[in-house]
Amino acid sequence: MNESEIIKQTRNWVEKVVIGLNFCPFAQRELINEKVRFTVSDSIGIEAALENLLREIHFLEDNSGTETSLLIYPLAFSEFDDYLDLLDLANALVEDQGYEGIFQVASFHPIYQFADSAKDDAANYTNRSPYPMLHLLREESLELALENYPDPDTIPERNVKFAREKGLGYMQVLLESCMKNDQN
Repeated sequence: MNESEIIKQTRNWVEKVVIGLNFCPFAQRELINEKVRFTVSDSIGIEAALENLLREIHFLEDNSGTETSLLIYPLAFSEFDDYLDLLDLANALVEDQGYEGIFQVASFHPIYQFADSAKDDAANYTNRSPYPMLHLLREESLELALENYPDPDTIPERNVKFAREKGLGYMQVLLESCMKNDQN
């Protein structure tokens, strides 16, 4: 699979799941305005993955026109526990490098599982993606968006409720459909 296919599949997921199901009510504007960066990492180890993350942070620092970045790891972290190790280290890196309060890391993985949920809980699909990825967000922009959104604290519970109402089969098929590159 080449980089452009991976980006297309990830963009399909953003359009169909993140925006299409309104899991993130702020994503559509940024995608339409081409302020979302999709970066594919060929790293297979934690150290290289964290170096890629730091490069993305520096890119966002230097490019205020890019609002957010999805750093995609198609060759690594297929095991969820390995991914969680990366996520912990990514958050520590953000803090250690002085970026806490400036950038935030959100997590998405093909077999994402919330700590308090069963593996087959449709709610896990609120954070399931085509590939393991780290999503870098600008903290200031996120806070501003949340200030202007009614009841932002209800977003996660609304998403969980919606996914469970749609059901596991629906959520599985929707995610799988994002992997097809014959779409417009």
